[in-house]
Amino acid sequence: MITHQDIARAIESFAPLALQESYDNSGWQLGSPNDVCKGVLINLDLTEAVLDEAITLGCNLIITHHPLIFAGIKKLTGKNMVEKIIIKAIQNGISVYAAHTNLDNVKNGVNLKIAEQLELKDLSILQTMKGRLLKLFVFVPVSHAAVLQDALFQAGAGAIGQYSECSFTTQGQGSFRPGSNTQPFIGTAGGDRSLVEEIKIEVIVPDYLQMQVTKAMRAAHPYEEIAHDWVLLQNENQDIGAGIVGYLPQALSQQEFLAWVKEKMQAEVIRYTDCKPTKIQKVAVCGGSGSFLMHQAKALACDAFITADYKYHQFFEGENQIMITDIGHYESEQFTSKIFYDIIKDKFPNFAVQISNITTNPVKYYY
Repeated sequence: MITHQDIARAIESFAPLALQESYDNSGWQLGSPNDVCKGVLINLDLTEAVLDEAITLGCNLIITHHPLIFAGIKKLTGKNMVEKIIIKAIQNGISVYAAHTNLDNVKNGVNLKIAEQLELKDLSILQTMKGRLLKLFVFVPVSHAAVLQDALFQAGAGAIGQYSECSFTTQGQGSFRPGSNTQPFIGTAGGDRSLVEEIKIEVIVPDYLQMQVTKAMRAAHPYEEIAHDWVLLQNENQDIGAGIVGYLPQALSQQEFLAWVKEKMQAEVIRYTDCKPTKIQKVAVCGGSGSFLMHQAKALACDAFITADYKYHQFFEGENQIMITDIGHYESEQFTSKIFYDIIKDKFPNFAVQISNITTNPVKYYY
């Protein structure tokens, strides 16, 4: 029996909610996480047509990239699309869940999907996050060091880029004097100071895993009081951040590049700027509204920047140094549903999950 919460946990293990931007509202939108899940329908957005599709298919959980609810709702009168959807979803027992900027900010999320569509290679995060890494120092008797290390690794500690189970250990002598009301692992309550050979284990931990790693540490450590320190690092986290940079299989002329992007991203229209590079190979991408990353793309000497929602005056920021390539918001994120699908199918291979057949792009083009 699979619940809505089981589905959400699978998604959040891939894209933790703690990675969403401060303005965002990812997570549960409607319904009870504890309900038994009868089927999942996935789309970029939730419209009335998508809701009707879920009802027809018998799916009682809808997962979207864009949250249905961004701001507070003071009343439900059905006066607009969002209120109508909320009322109808409640009436039909349908829950709604969204993973938005948290899915943007993980290396294997929205921007990787764009990079895969464009066949980009040698990928890296365009703008990595700082201040999201911690260093844990924990002291443990030599006899329990290996057990504690394994527990920390299983909880998610010790990952650096493509490497896992990374740690550093040093050996020394610890001292302590147990109080009269203690239950010491070594020594006697109320007794003399004890000396013990200990190992200091150092591991890096993403800040959103701090509680999980702490719980694992306490469960595996033999001491009643655990000597440990958490230190905030300024290191960049290579696995989280905005946008992706990569290289095309071969350099393309500007016109060849535009044709390539139009085909691979299934874009009906591309708005773009001229640029000095006659050949395009190093490319930055950001799904959705990515203009805030322009200066970073230029600093990395990218030949082109693919994103959406550029305003007229922002196009001047290219300064003829980089081709700003606006393919449209929907077009840049339309393959996101496949990410959700793969996450759920990997965790629950035999579960009923479907990608919606409804195109939710509100923008139409006249040629």
